[in-house]
Amino acid sequence: MTIPESQLETWSHLGAVTTAKATADSIKNALAVYDDWQEENIDYEIYLQGSYKNNTNIRGDSDVDLVVQLSTTFRSNLTEEEKRLLGISEAYYKWRDFRTDVFDALCRYYGASSIEEGRKSLKLGGDNGRLPADVVICIQYRKYSADLSKFIKGMTFWVPSESRWIINYPKSHYNNGVYKNQNTDTWYKRTVRLFKNSRGYISGDLTPSYFLECMLYNVPDEDFGTNYQDTFCNVVNWLDEVSLENFICQNEQLKLFGMTPEQWNIDQAKEFIQNLISLWDNW
Repeated sequence: MTIPESQLETWSHLGAVTTAKATADSIKNALAVYDDWQEENIDYEIYLQGSYKNNTNIRGDSDVDLVVQLSTTFRSNLTEEEKRLLGISEAYYKWRDFRTDVFDALCRYYGASSIEEGRKSLKLGGDNGRLPADVVICIQYRKYSADLSKFIKGMTFWVPSESRWIINYPKSHYNNGVYKNQNTDTWYKRTVRLFKNSRGYISGDLTPSYFLECMLYNVPDEDFGTNYQDTFCNVVNWLDEVSLENFICQNEQLKLFGMTPEQWNIDQAKEFIQNLISLWDNW
């Protein structure tokens, strides 16, 4: 037997989104009323990332991924000499100062008992229609071209327990997903949600949503569409036959597979693909 079209269509449905916006608005209010910033005229932005931002959230997704980003301070891939050439000087108000201020603002607004320190983010508990939130506090990151004439904007934050900066590009991830969805006549994001839901029918599956979405981003546009059964088969068959080594993340700035904590294990990806084949064959 095969997975019915109706089942695949159900898996493609979008989860609730209104509570995610309410959560983001609540945190914006918390920072807007805070008046003890260490820096005057502070410039920051707050935006969603992850499945709620990318319209790939499914029923059962809970935590909202939210970014609080300082815009006036940034890190980059520049050498000290290149910084001198561009007239870039050391910032006075840094990531650690900004994180201290944001943490204080959230504690005052929600109460310290509602905030928990995570490895990469602050964990804000849900309450009164507000979803739980992972709040990433970061500064801007700039990846300059070799001739220093332009740069790609990302974000970065320090992880004390690992003594390293994490760099990511959530806005590039979002924009590239929008283009992919347009180029596939809106089938791309529906297909991401379909495969995310399929994990619940694979025993012991722990495939991370972000890595799954990035893997599907590498699938050719022409393999999406017509109907859900064709899309499922086209995508899985292509993944089963292609070499995965050179897959890129949806932000197009990093390789999907590798040895860093921000990359996926290729053997785990191959196992997931085989599990999808078995799910189809044994439905």
